[in-house]
Amino acid sequence: MPFVVVHLWEGRTVDQKRALTRAITDAMVEHADANPDALHVALQEYPRENWARNGVLGVDRTDA
Repeated sequence: MPFVVVHLWEGRTVDQKRALTRAITDAMVEHADANPDALHVALQEYPRENWARNGVLGVDRTDA
């Protein structure tokens, strides 16, 4: 039972999430020989103020 977790900033639409989970499922089937019926994809979203890179919060970044 493969379980894929995607961590990302919040703000994507439901349609974007549908497309993303479909693409991940298709990639896992093609490249990892996964059974799509047993594949789980979990999206964990974070507010930009709760995520930092190189000591700078996402909400303060100018390059993201």
